[in-house]
Amino acid sequence: MLISELTFPKERPFYRNYIDLIGEVPLLEMLERQLENFPKFLRSIPEEKLLYAYAENKWTVAESLVHITDTERVFQHRALRFSRGDTTHLPGFDHHIYVAGSNSNMRSKESLIDEYTVVRQATLSVFKHLDSHALERTGIASDLEWSVGALGFVICGHQRHHRNILRERYL
Repeated sequence: MLISELTFPKERPFYRNYIDLIGEVPLLEMLERQLENFPKFLRSIPEEKLLYAYAENKWTVAESLVHITDTERVFQHRALRFSRGDTTHLPGFDHHIYVAGSNSNMRSKESLIDEYTVVRQATLSVFKHLDSHALERTGIASDLEWSVGALGFVICGHQRHHRNILRERYL
């Protein structure tokens, strides 16, 4: 599936911004490429930078990494449910509460990389086994209609968005 083939929430254009960071790359290819490249990028971050925040009231590098993984988990769960035909409207999630409860700043860089890797492998496991009909199914989450494919691309774009912020403001 390509980005041009999907339904995404038009009410919140920042989701489109995530999708636009990806370009016309097949979803599985992008998920796999990021699984290979993102851990390499994370390993390049000096350990002493994990607790760095570029401004007051901004997340640390460690908190940003946990946010990326937590968000992927939430979107992966939505994709699984919608792909299976579950029409239950799903609530949003407050990413600030998730980060605050994560103990991110107590973790090693390797544990953060390991968690990201396991979550991305699970995401790939979900998406690898979906046919085009499942990728086109839709559901409601955060009061927005999503296609399963859009959720996959937002996972990729969200990661890229935060990688860009890490490069520009933290490193």
